[in-house]
Amino acid sequence: MYRWNPEDYARHSSGQEKWAQELIGLLELQPDDTVLDIGCGDGRHTAHIADQLVSGHAVGVDCSADMIRHAHHQHVPGRQGRLCFAVENAASLPFQEEFSLVFSNAALHWVKDHRPVLAGIARALKPGGRAVLQMGGYGNAAEIIAAFDRVRARPEWQNFFVNFELSYGFHRPEDYRPWCAEAGLEAPELCLLPKEMRYADREGLLGWIRTVWQPYTECVPEARREAFIHGAVDEYLLRYPADKDGQTSVRMVRLQARLQKPFRERSQ
Repeated sequence: MYRWNPEDYARHSSGQEKWAQELIGLLELQPDDTVLDIGCGDGRHTAHIADQLVSGHAVGVDCSADMIRHAHHQHVPGRQGRLCFAVENAASLPFQEEFSLVFSNAALHWVKDHRPVLAGIARALKPGGRAVLQMGGYGNAAEIIAAFDRVRARPEWQNFFVNFELSYGFHRPEDYRPWCAEAGLEAPELCLLPKEMRYADREGLLGWIRTVWQPYTECVPEARREAFIHGAVDEYLLRYPADKDGQTSVRMVRLQARLQKPFRERSQ
């Protein structure tokens, strides 16, 4: 379990914020929808969804207790009855046919095996319910990962990465389709979308690395972690330097999925 700082995440998640707003625009929310937000983080997007539900409600879940505490204190007051948060693992969702819509943005790639995730989504949806998901896909942040790998191979760092295995699940549509079918979900849309993460300067890139790349950074003792992070950023910028305005960019790839739980067949 990685540690998350809600305030730090809010400062360094501008890319995820933009993508979430784009994805929410695809939801076609109805006033009475019941919505599950998986990997809700600090809860801001769940709250935005709840504000559009006149007679429905939204539930945000995340495996980070720190994030859920922050979300509850920041967003539930004034929205009681329309919004709540809970600590839950995406791979073991406890819900049974409670939601008309499942939403997830920039979260599910933190789970390597998505088959239990999709099974849980299928259980959570009412018959006829929908899911709109976007997460890191195959090839996501490949250049950043390569920079980390080059740095961790150096003599001063390699002892911290013995038997290291990257814990992200960056999948292809062709991987995902049979998993959806296995869970009983139709998949009218599965595609990889090229994206770009941009930061105004080196400090912005450092903040993002510090905030969301825990599979690498938490391998290093805290006293030496900052030096490791700076080394990875230096290695990345050596090959992909800032532009003439000092802005840095990272190539990203997102897997987008629109899924449907079929209605039950009527008995003859």
